[in-house]
Amino acid sequence: MRAFRSRNYRLYFIGQGISLIGTWMQMLAQGWLVYRLTQSPLLLGLVSFASQAPVMILTPLTGVLADRWNRYRMMIAVQVGEMTIALAMALLYFSGLIQIWHIVALGMGMGILNAIDAPNRHAFIVQIVHGSEDLPNAIALNSAMFNSARLVGPSLAGLLIAWAGEGVCFLLNGLSFLAIIASLLAMRLPAHPPRPAKERRILTELVEGFRYTFNSPPHRLIIIHFAWVSLVGMSFMVLMPVLAKEVLHGGADRLGYLMGGMGTGALVSAFIFAARRKTDDLWQLSGYSSLLFGASLLLLSLSRTFFSAFMAMGLAGFGMISQMTTANTYLQMTIADDKRARVMAFYLLAFFGTVPLGNLAMGAIAKALGAPAAIRLGAVLTLAGSLLYFQRFVRLAKVSGVVAQKTVDK
Repeated sequence: MRAFRSRNYRLYFIGQGISLIGTWMQMLAQGWLVYRLTQSPLLLGLVSFASQAPVMILTPLTGVLADRWNRYRMMIAVQVGEMTIALAMALLYFSGLIQIWHIVALGMGMGILNAIDAPNRHAFIVQIVHGSEDLPNAIALNSAMFNSARLVGPSLAGLLIAWAGEGVCFLLNGLSFLAIIASLLAMRLPAHPPRPAKERRILTELVEGFRYTFNSPPHRLIIIHFAWVSLVGMSFMVLMPVLAKEVLHGGADRLGYLMGGMGTGALVSAFIFAARRKTDDLWQLSGYSSLLFGASLLLLSLSRTFFSAFMAMGLAGFGMISQMTTANTYLQMTIADDKRARVMAFYLLAFFGTVPLGNLAMGAIAKALGAPAAIRLGAVLTLAGSLLYFQRFVRLAKVSGVVAQKTVDK
């Protein structure tokens, strides 16, 4: 793997991989705890919305800051903050004081830190690989790391919850942040260039980043398509505790296995893209991936056995991560470095900013019609959006021929 030639990237990969296992453990444990305490799909959606809503407001602004400030120091500060919140959740649980409003408040705090971290982390990757030729491989390896954690974390969390309760997952997540903090501190990076004496206003740079991103037809179409799939499709995960318990008649362990199935499919996708060198067909692969994702959700909504649900989750993981990887790589390969964090902020806003709204909608529809019907509706809308994406991008490629162009700073 070419990106592993960089010592800094190797350190990042190990530390972030351990930390992400803890993050996935906490995500599953938190959802299971909320549903155990409330038995409400609507509250599942509300808690998820609260933890992700800050991204809708803050991510574009934090993208500007990541293009201005020292990305390395921002990374360390955010990891310390997230560790503190995870340990606070564990303390409340073990003290017997935890309530839904605690989960909502701490989730909002984690959401604020994620809004700062996400565009900064995506832009930081460029600083820790040898050159642009290693960037696609690094992005694919990041997906492999993310989905290895998705495979291990929920499966382990399901077993730990059945054995000792949700609090152990919160505690282990807090401790897992020590790995990424230690990895960052061990890196050797060149000195950060001093900021200009006079900087433009944040709003001016935000508008500049918006225009740069959305004045490019391919970038605009990829981001809008990703936002649509995130809104109507990816929010199905908020209903997985309901599906596991009410439809498949299982417990936290079965939920963990289902999420592990999704992680398996996602991991296979990540390794396939890590081995690829071709990059001129990324927009097509993004569309095919979203079609597969929509079809897998349709299969999941019709599943009434654990085996069929597990297979559907594997296909969903493969399709979802394939789309995320191809869209991310396409953007990273075709944007100017001085605007990288701002462009990635809009890309991340397309995901994190729409999923909270989708979570609320999924919770409300599931309460009225049931979880399978809510997931089925999301599948149909995902497939419709993917077909429209293909129609628009093929027309764009024929008219302008810009699909595989390198970016020119505008």
